[in-house]
Amino acid sequence: MNLPPLREVIAAHGLSASKKLGQNFLFDEQLLDRIAAIPGDLQDRAVLEIGPGPGGLTRALLRAGARVTAIEMDQRCLPALEELAQAFPGQLTVIEGDALKIDHAQLMGEPFAVVANLPYNVGTALFVRWLGGEQWPPVWTSLTLMFQQEVAQRIVSQPGGSAYGRLAVLAQWRSKAKLAMKVHRSAFTPPPKVMSAIVHIEPAQAPAGVSSRRLEQVTEAAFGQRRKMLRQSLKGLPGAVDVLDELGIDSTRRAETLAVEEFIAIARALGPL
Repeated sequence: MNLPPLREVIAAHGLSASKKLGQNFLFDEQLLDRIAAIPGDLQDRAVLEIGPGPGGLTRALLRAGARVTAIEMDQRCLPALEELAQAFPGQLTVIEGDALKIDHAQLMGEPFAVVANLPYNVGTALFVRWLGGEQWPPVWTSLTLMFQQEVAQRIVSQPGGSAYGRLAVLAQWRSKAKLAMKVHRSAFTPPPKVMSAIVHIEPAQAPAGVSSRRLEQVTEAAFGQRRKMLRQSLKGLPGAVDVLDELGIDSTRRAETLAVEEFIAIARALGPL
């Protein structure tokens, strides 16, 4: 499939990256193909892409054989995406709208992989939503997501470091998260001020007897005052300090020192919300 270079597509449609929408465009086709390869063989697989923009990553996913549903709220990009849909008949569906306001499972109607160069201003909110909820395993089969490198490192971080927090626990308590690739700021147009990285996440076995909402509540309280000892940060959570004693967790420790398994134990002991 001979498609015009992305720079030509953007020039033809008079597009420029919107700072308000958190856009940064990727033009390097080889890099985009490498990103599309991270989730494995996409031939005839359903893929959800958020914020495709002019369709750089989209065309890499289509080349890989995926059936892509792309959600885009920037109307300026729709004509370029329509051209892409015509070039790959039956493979691309474009939905105009806000990804935060759309039920992704209902939209897709089947198990799907998520692959996205997420707009920076909605990336974390979408990520938390995909990893939350009581239903597990989720409808998505994997998440391959571009974040600012600092956010990506928080997702895969281990206990003891300053990067370790709620995102790490959320990503790791019933999923496997890894840093799949770093992307230099110079790869983007315009170049963002920060480096980027791609995180790949696959669902794992969920620990028995643990409520997702309860775990989110515990981590929010613990890391909301991360400089304080647990007996202070968790005192507003009824029964939490007593549970620490029952589990043999020293209440003078700080949240960043607790392993994911210890947060799971606390949430299990407190019971569902």
